[in-house]
Amino acid sequence: EAAGQSFALRGLRDEYERVLDMITPKAHPEPEPAPHRDGFFETLGRASLALAGEIRQLTVFTGQLTLNLVAALARPWRMRWKDIMGVADRAGIGAIPIITLVGFLLGLILAFQSAVQLRRFGAEIFLAAGLGISMFRELGPLMAAILLTARSGSAFAAEIGTMKVNEEVDALTTMGLEPVSFLIVPRVVAAVLVVPTLAMLTTLAALVGGAIVWVSLEFPLASYSRRIVEAVTLTDLLGGIFKAFVFGIVVAAVGCMRGLETGKGAGAVGESATSAVVSGIVLIAILDGIFAVLFFMLDF
Repeated sequence: EAAGQSFALRGLRDEYERVLDMITPKAHPEPEPAPHRDGFFETLGRASLALAGEIRQLTVFTGQLTLNLVAALARPWRMRWKDIMGVADRAGIGAIPIITLVGFLLGLILAFQSAVQLRRFGAEIFLAAGLGISMFRELGPLMAAILLTARSGSAFAAEIGTMKVNEEVDALTTMGLEPVSFLIVPRVVAAVLVVPTLAMLTTLAALVGGAIVWVSLEFPLASYSRRIVEAVTLTDLLGGIFKAFVFGIVVAAVGCMRGLETGKGAGAVGESATSAVVSGIVLIAILDGIFAVLFFMLDF
């Protein structure tokens, strides 16, 4: 080969031929291709296609869930109320300690920060009204929905995702049971039942925290409750309950949808739970902004 002649060795046993191939140097090794890097428009196109796919899946899932909810409400005696009460117990009663603690601390902090600013104008007396309106109308439903997303939305995604990985969802379909009706409707109904209650509990806990700051400002406690009753209207109360109702549907539906989208592999369930929390919080923020604009336009 050094003199320019060809050389071939034949008849070796397979194990010796493999060893010879390993130690024979290559005359002209092929260079490894450079890794391909997507350009700006390729990245934008992939992101747009992924977003369009997400919107399509969300639309299809929303239609399926709406049809099954209407069918369930038309025949409530066929709903599995034992499962609904079990989910409501885990998502509602189990969340009372954290909901109460967060609401109390939120009211305490808001009242204290408001008192610091209102003192500059000698307007500490308006603290109770501001705290009551903000909690009943906005922060109570919002905080309850966010906490339920982090606590129960991820749990819904993990439960259904584990069933998807174990092929239990496919088994339900094989037995003629629709997964949306069997797995998701009970969770959505349970969330709708508990989220308005948790929102009001968050609000009451926040008002207790605000009362501590109010008393520390040397105002009588009776004036605190009287000013809240005078400031908070029935419109504020009903608006907060309606928002909590919608947030409950979104939290449960998004968590269950991410669970049904779980892929294969050890990390698929964790990815679904994370995606459920992120998607739920983003949708809650978007809906809250839409509600703010609608309430302003309707003078609600």
